[in-house]
Amino acid sequence: MSIIGFIQQNLDQALTLSLEHLFLVFLSLCIAMVTGIPTGIAITKNDALAKKVLEVANILMTVPSIALFGIMLPILAPYGLGLGKVPAVVALVLYSELPIIRNTYTAIRNVDSSLVDAGKGMGLTRWQLLKEVEIPLAVPVILAGLRTAAVMNIGIAAIAAYIGAGGLGVFIQQGISRSYEEMIITGALGVSILAILVDSGMALIERRLTSKGLKIEA
Repeated sequence: MSIIGFIQQNLDQALTLSLEHLFLVFLSLCIAMVTGIPTGIAITKNDALAKKVLEVANILMTVPSIALFGIMLPILAPYGLGLGKVPAVVALVLYSELPIIRNTYTAIRNVDSSLVDAGKGMGLTRWQLLKEVEIPLAVPVILAGLRTAAVMNIGIAAIAAYIGAGGLGVFIQQGISRSYEEMIITGALGVSILAILVDSGMALIERRLTSKGLKIEA
């Protein structure tokens, strides 16, 4: 059977697995965004804390994904959540934190100090400076971190099939166990296409949310 024939015959399953894959990535990205962006902002005023936080995030990034999924098993097993989507989402959130925290921290720290001083001269409070000056100028870099995390997690989520989380990795996992090349290639193609689509979509959002003034400067 050709790859096209396999896809046509298993289209419904491919679409279901694609939606599962996107669910894992989207949910983990949302959680990482809600936790990572405030963390990145918070550590901008404390260099010692920033160093420690970024070091921990860097260490998490060096742990192989299959090993991190394995670590989740004994931690979550007592709660009946050792396998499935929960450990997969937790692991994906941890992997997402570094690019999000790092980009947020870097973006806020690199805002032109003259603009911050001008805001202070206008009587803006710390919160107003953050809301009206620093975050709008930092948006492109923060979104670049989210984009990196999203694309990276699409690839990592494929491995989550080995702990029963579903997604397009199911095709790859089952294809390898059966030596079924068409199934393996279909899963790999699906992951690649999702990565391209998500990257393009995030790039579009990045352009839309970047202020016109920054676009002109670029």
